[in-house]
Amino acid sequence: MNHPKRLLFVCVENANRSQMAEAFARILGGAAVEAYSAGSRPSGVVNPKAIAAMRELGYDLSTHASKSLHDLPQVEFDFVATMGCGDSCPWIPARHRADWSIPDPKYMSPEQFNTVRDLIRDKVAEALTLLGVPLCDLKAKSTPTDSR
Repeated sequence: MNHPKRLLFVCVENANRSQMAEAFARILGGAAVEAYSAGSRPSGVVNPKAIAAMRELGYDLSTHASKSLHDLPQVEFDFVATMGCGDSCPWIPARHRADWSIPDPKYMSPEQFNTVRDLIRDKVAEALTLLGVPLCDLKAKSTPTDSR
């Protein structure tokens, strides 16, 4: 039996983009994935705007925590996506990697924030497809089982 695909999403604060990407990987990948997120300079909190944006889709992001790259398991990931952390992102062992140019939605209006959220959803779906993970129905409301 194959192990679940391990995906990691990294941004600067681990408060918005990478948190939502982790959530979408869990929603869309289901039991076929282990999703993680971290920040190169974590803020220590998940942005309430990100929590609200994901709540609209039935996902409770309030159970997540902002984490550092040092909090990650020491494994090779199947896929790592960086989102604007630039030079402060260290090399992380991965079979596939991508640098997604996704704007930081931190100070955006709710409508603009949701546009970024939806872009992240689409990017995560592409990554899962690349890894051969069948996509689960986004409409199936998902709640995280832990706060990796």
